[in-house]
Amino acid sequence: MSAAQSKIDVLHYIFRIELNDLDDTLYGEAAIRFVYTQNASAIEIDLENINTTLKGMKVMTVKYPDGWPGEIVIKEASFSHKHNKIVIPRGEKTVKGDTGFFMISYKGVPADGLIISKNQFGKRTFFADNWPNRAHRWLPCNDDPSDKASVEFIVTAPSSYRVISNGVLMEESNLPGDKKLTHWKENVPLPTKVMVIGVADFAVQHAGFVNDCIPVSSWVYTENKDHGFYDYAIARDILAFFIDYIGPYAYKKLANVQSKTIFGGMENAGAIFYAEHTVNGLQTEERLIAHEIVHQWFGNMATEKSFAHFWLSEGFATYLTHIYLESKYGTDSLNKRMQEDRETVIDFVKNAKRPVVDSTPDYMRLLNANSYQKGGWVLHMLRRQLGDSIFKESIRQYYATYAGKNADTKDLQQIFEKVSGRGLEQFFKQWLYTPENPSLKIKWKNLSKENKVAITVEQQQNTVFEFPLDLYFTTGLRKNKGEKLFISKKTETFYFSVTGPVIKVDADHTTSLLSEISIQQVN
Repeated sequence: MSAAQSKIDVLHYIFRIELNDLDDTLYGEAAIRFVYTQNASAIEIDLENINTTLKGMKVMTVKYPDGWPGEIVIKEASFSHKHNKIVIPRGEKTVKGDTGFFMISYKGVPADGLIISKNQFGKRTFFADNWPNRAHRWLPCNDDPSDKASVEFIVTAPSSYRVISNGVLMEESNLPGDKKLTHWKENVPLPTKVMVIGVADFAVQHAGFVNDCIPVSSWVYTENKDHGFYDYAIARDILAFFIDYIGPYAYKKLANVQSKTIFGGMENAGAIFYAEHTVNGLQTEERLIAHEIVHQWFGNMATEKSFAHFWLSEGFATYLTHIYLESKYGTDSLNKRMQEDRETVIDFVKNAKRPVVDSTPDYMRLLNANSYQKGGWVLHMLRRQLGDSIFKESIRQYYATYAGKNADTKDLQQIFEKVSGRGLEQFFKQWLYTPENPSLKIKWKNLSKENKVAITVEQQQNTVFEFPLDLYFTTGLRKNKGEKLFISKKTETFYFSVTGPVIKVDADHTTSLLSEISIQQVN
């Protein structure tokens, strides 16, 4: 965020967007209300300039109200639009806490952010796709996840289209010239990454209510409406599960939308967009739908302070999806998914050598196994080490504390420490800020005369980690024995009494540790 831009906090956007079928030009007006966070000689708003391909946005005017109440007139402001920033000088002295208001009129062909294309049936569609910071490619805004604002979209488009967006439908009116105006309003402050519109030839089905008050709907292409209505109907039960597990749902509706998003799914607040192929009539996307619904809590309402802490969105969505599936299909299914995720993480970290909390400026690089699977594994290890009840209460407290706000990894750590009563500095440091994972070489030897077995655990990575480790012995009498170690040194040897010769040693049979493990018997 620039110095000038950081001097304001946007409170509310009203975006008036006009679309047509003659060309890809959109005509827009953005009304932006904000509060000064400190004195400012200029204000910056993000909006992409027209580029060499003639795509981008051109600002026509910037206006602001001036005068006493009852005598307010609209004045034009001077501005410059360079380097994808609208810079608006402020002549008068501004004071922290003052509010301001601008109206920016503009037009252009979006280079990105609003995807204008044809769907799989050859029909024209318009879908916003703002993540991570692509909203400014078609909307004047403060395109940063830490600045949340309420939003309205007032869309004028040919009457053959239906329009979905965040919030509650305020108006749908026919206009002259075979056009239609659709007005959606979201009162819950959102980051720009999840402010969207979808405009297409939709078939719409009301799939039911959750808790008798939250409408769940499916918006799919008319050509595959039967399959789409069936596939997306599972969202209702998923939403109910997460309300019970995490806490109240913040939005007035949940629309599940077939779209042209470049991602498999995009968690836009109250209006989730899914890729076209998610409709097949087989309900194969339960895991994806659950993942995107989790984001309504983590990512949308409790939002990371910066993209460096992106795992607070994707790690949460990954692991809480596993918890939902565990509740439905059992613990064995959870362990299988965690084992698969572990292999993915180990391979990724070996090659990438980056920590989970990652300050890379290339946000697309964060769509990786660190943010998703390793973030999920961090939560899984917290659950295993602290217990189910403390883990669940920590998740609920974290959400209750940061719903509608922004948080970082330290904030999450403090919540877990408060609820558990344990210091977790070492845990968070090694798993989230260290660009490697444990790699263990375990050697074991029977000490027959002493009726013991010797276990030597060597950490082969550079950083010495601290963690509990489950071992499982199988003796010659086919009896099994479990032991729990706490590993804190580069190399350690442990001795255990046994009733007979050990014939096999297993480690982490409960799938509780993110580590490579090799086990070898020595003489």
